[in-house]
Amino acid sequence: MRKFLSLLAAGFMGACLALGLGWYMIKSSQMLDQPYNASLVKNLNVAPHTSNVPFDFKKAAAEATPSVVHIRAKGNNKRGSGNDRSNRFRYFPDDPFWNPLREGSGSGVIYSSDGYIITNNHVIEFADEIEVTLSDNRIYQATLIGHDATTDLAVLKIEADNLPQMQIANSDQLEVGEWVLAVGNPFDLTSTVTAGIVSAKGRNIELIEGKYAIESFIQTDASVNPGNSGGALVDVNGHLLGINTAIATRNGSFQGYAFAIPINLVTRIVDDIIKFGNYQRAYLGVSVVEMDSELAKEMSVDITQGVLIEEIVDGGSAQYAGLLPQDIIIEVDQRPILAATELQEIIGRARVGDTLNIKVNRKGQIKNIPVRLKSK
Repeated sequence: MRKFLSLLAAGFMGACLALGLGWYMIKSSQMLDQPYNASLVKNLNVAPHTSNVPFDFKKAAAEATPSVVHIRAKGNNKRGSGNDRSNRFRYFPDDPFWNPLREGSGSGVIYSSDGYIITNNHVIEFADEIEVTLSDNRIYQATLIGHDATTDLAVLKIEADNLPQMQIANSDQLEVGEWVLAVGNPFDLTSTVTAGIVSAKGRNIELIEGKYAIESFIQTDASVNPGNSGGALVDVNGHLLGINTAIATRNGSFQGYAFAIPINLVTRIVDDIIKFGNYQRAYLGVSVVEMDSELAKEMSVDITQGVLIEEIVDGGSAQYAGLLPQDIIIEVDQRPILAATELQEIIGRARVGDTLNIKVNRKGQIKNIPVRLKSK
């Protein structure tokens, strides 16, 4: 009897277990059959990671392209200031220096809606006749308003209104590694856009000839070629950062690096040319050399970056202010000075009569000296 009851109890328990397992499997099956994308929708609706880099450059290209023009120059004037072919840094080789017929082409940027156009001096300096073609194929004869060989900039004027002008960026805020676009007319291919990044700032490549040349180029790896001279370097919003001017090359074509004049320097010079016909330049009145570890050791100072004053020009701004030979310029108007190009650009952007606060290291002592800038 006990054996029978034990078997009966075991059977009952097995039946309960089987029923429970069956119920669980049915419920599980029902759950799997139900749509579960509600949780997936939740995940998909999480805000995506934001980035400063756009998915593409369509907006920037659309903003910038209408403001870039094609320039064709003809003339019999004295040969332009193109540099020797042995120099690995050159103006774009489709420019006049390379053309025995005194014809050349390049690019320009519309600076104002009433027809002022920025380009490079070396594109037009030989020209008697300058023709400008807009992005919509309208053609105008241009007048040269003025030029400045020390910065390789020139201003043209065409008789037109309501032209598309580009918004101006702040080239001081530009950082190495940022995306940029080059817009121009390489090989006479109008409205060409290429992309790259900022490789360096404040480059002096000793391209512009003359004692008073100002070079503080933005270096990029955006592809530029013959005909890009005077064209636009723009940011990801299509705002103007600089004027494309030169390339590093051994064979005449692009080999990885291009150089643009920063727009904060460009606007200073262009505004003067439009107002006065020439660049009203201020001078500090010093000759300088950049600091390095060897020079620091020689001078017994712990400064390897900065600009050492070698000589003071008699009657110049520096002499009147009290700067001395062997002063090391380390800051101007609270901006650190690490290289001579930075000092060049700051002075080049200042106006005659401006006062700059220059911080120097004088034999180990820090001095702040206000300097009122004079003309040469």
